[in-house]
Amino acid sequence: MRWNGLLFLGLAVAACSGPPEAVVSASGEGVPARSDGAVAARSIPATQGRLVADYLLVDKSDRLLIAYRAGQPIRAYRDIQFGDRPAGHKRFEGDERTPEGRYTIDWRNPQSRYHLSLRISYPNAADRAYAARYGRSPGGDIFIHGQPNQLPVGRLPGDWTDGCIALSNAEIEELWQLVPDGTVIDIRP
Repeated sequence: MRWNGLLFLGLAVAACSGPPEAVVSASGEGVPARSDGAVAARSIPATQGRLVADYLLVDKSDRLLIAYRAGQPIRAYRDIQFGDRPAGHKRFEGDERTPEGRYTIDWRNPQSRYHLSLRISYPNAADRAYAARYGRSPGGDIFIHGQPNQLPVGRLPGDWTDGCIALSNAEIEELWQLVPDGTVIDIRP
């Protein structure tokens, strides 16, 4: 029994240690290059021969988004940005919080006010029911997106969205190529 306990402890420590540094610092190898060098592709090409994520994990407290394929981390994005009030689960429209829980990427918007947008399926039935108990709207249109289109370069400082998850433009271009619609996303506190 002592051996099983040590094995379990070792697996628990390994599971909590996060992705390997090589995944976190990877520059995007394996992701198709943009055709014109300036604008992200507006559609997802056939998946044959390219890297595709099947699961996303967002850790709000660590400000980390990790893309996985077949249980293995393939990309990680640090210093992600949230709504003006990032702590806690989104409950109502206008609370400027980012949802927590399991959702899916259900749609993409190449014509967004922000550089590319992947919509998160918030609100789910439980979110709608909670808001209804208080006679409020749960809100919606929560996305993972880049920076505002009118921002010529760089990144806005701090948390600034209305509940979305913001990445740099280069990061959302890479994620746009990695993530097909229907991908599960878990957002943790």
